[in-house]
Amino acid sequence: MRLYFRILKYIRPYGPSLFGSVICILFFTLFNSAFQLSVIPFLNTLFQPPAQQTASQTTLDSPEQLLDNAVPSRLGESKEALKEKFMSFFQGQSREKALQRICIIILIITLGKNFFAYMQQYLMAHVEQGSIRDIRDDLYKQINNQSLGYFNETRAGHLISRITNDVTLVNGGVSASFVTLIKNPLAILASLAIALYLSWQLTLISFIVAPFSIAIISWIGLELRKQSTESQEKMADVTSVLAETISGARIVKAFAMEKFEIKKFMCETHAFYKTMLRITRTRNLASPLTEFLGTCVAIGILWFGGRQVLRGDMMAPEEFIGFLVIILSVMTPVKELSSVNNRIQEALAAGKRIFDVIDLEPEIVNAPDPVAVNTFTHQIRFQNVTFGYDPESPVLNDIDLTVNKGQIIALVGPSGAGKSTLVDLIPRFYDPQQGSITLDGLDIRQIELKHLRRLMGIVTQETILFNDTVQNNIAYGLLDHSVDEVKEAAQIANAHDFIERLPKGYDTPIGERGIQLSGGQRQRLAIARAVLKNPPILILDEATSALDTESELLVQQAIERLMQNRTSFVIAHRLSTVLHADQILVLENGNIVQKGKHKELLAATGLYKKLYNMQFRT
Repeated sequence: MRLYFRILKYIRPYGPSLFGSVICILFFTLFNSAFQLSVIPFLNTLFQPPAQQTASQTTLDSPEQLLDNAVPSRLGESKEALKEKFMSFFQGQSREKALQRICIIILIITLGKNFFAYMQQYLMAHVEQGSIRDIRDDLYKQINNQSLGYFNETRAGHLISRITNDVTLVNGGVSASFVTLIKNPLAILASLAIALYLSWQLTLISFIVAPFSIAIISWIGLELRKQSTESQEKMADVTSVLAETISGARIVKAFAMEKFEIKKFMCETHAFYKTMLRITRTRNLASPLTEFLGTCVAIGILWFGGRQVLRGDMMAPEEFIGFLVIILSVMTPVKELSSVNNRIQEALAAGKRIFDVIDLEPEIVNAPDPVAVNTFTHQIRFQNVTFGYDPESPVLNDIDLTVNKGQIIALVGPSGAGKSTLVDLIPRFYDPQQGSITLDGLDIRQIELKHLRRLMGIVTQETILFNDTVQNNIAYGLLDHSVDEVKEAAQIANAHDFIERLPKGYDTPIGERGIQLSGGQRQRLAIARAVLKNPPILILDEATSALDTESELLVQQAIERLMQNRTSFVIAHRLSTVLHADQILVLENGNIVQKGKHKELLAATGLYKKLYNMQFRT
């Protein structure tokens, strides 16, 4: 129940709309009850013989007897007065006049009933959609606040499924709570009150179905909650395969793996299909079983009540028909109530998956009293830094390194040596298990994260661009820059000329992940983004790899301009790009095995010379 109440907390900001919806439900119930009661005088007026209609004011068979037979005289004169006022609405000088009045009243009642039904749905939609929006926003916010390691361990499809499918299921639980659990019980109580007023004996017979229905609904709800969790996991698997296939479409086609991916996707959808069949089979048991039990009760009422009517012992025929209409009208809200528990159980299963993410604390967080740092003036220092994605298997071992402001530091070594991991520690994408990294003598764990990362510009091999215009991609996260500044940054990055040739220039949308641009063009946009940010610290991770010769030349020129007067960390497999670095670090198996300038390392025997000779053996 704690989980359910937590979901309901999201409804608090929409209290006025919820209150208005409840008021509309109350008025709807009143109009609906009046509609049910209007059946009896209608039948009485329509089928009562004229002689009885004329004697209506003086005989026991008059319209006033409509409710007399069902109400013991000991209830007192107040009830008699109320009954007379009620009947006065439907009496006229003739049967035609009475029928006309009844039709007008029924029309007015129907209009009021539907007006309040519409207003209730409108106000409740504001509550539902608002609370679901807030849940989705909180979930997205928490996902964005997670550390980089979380995204390395979690499939994107699972996160997408939580924001889409799971939140939709929670919406069903919210709707069930404040519509079905308020509206339908009120409708049932109002109908049963009228039924008790007409015949308490027949009403008690209808209660026979209640314990059986409750037992069925409870059992189905427990089963459904288990199956719902499984179905949501299967849907997440389907979403994951879909996301991977779309993002990797180029590789899929390059390796002619369409049939393999289709088969993999079909396996996931078949697993989801089987799970949903089980859920549907379980979920749909409640309504027909409840209706069958209700029909059994209705048949019992027909048999027992019909005999009493034939004998003239209990009720007039029009009263009995009205009683049946009222009792049968209870079946619809009872059937809807039978599905409420199912929807709530599905919402709880989805809510648990959502709150598992919302409650997840990021691994990388600010210190209790973080320091706001806006400048870099002296040096960055690694002191005995050891780090591993799995603490039992270190990727970096006891790294000691001092980098002064304005230096260019190149990191080289075979794949898996720990180069990218080392530079990922500087903006605190990860924290070392041992040792510390200081910026101007201050441990970076004491610096406020947004201030630390504002000091850094990062350009990687995998260029990340967004489905937006060229200008907005260059000025990403920088809202206070003019168009001229964006163009100046593009010129420094050797990107201005090709941007001007685009259909709309700087306002040209570039598609998802910049798919409409070439690799070199995407890379130059990423460099222009870093130029516009103007950071004092620059991290370049394989920024010129996988480019053709012309593009590499343009990108390298842009990088050289970008590195001017900045402290730069450059990762490169092509040693020709790091020949002029102030210090070259050679990494192997997480250790710095050599350090120095190009000529010093080339003169010594070691890994650097070996790598150089492999690249320049001609």
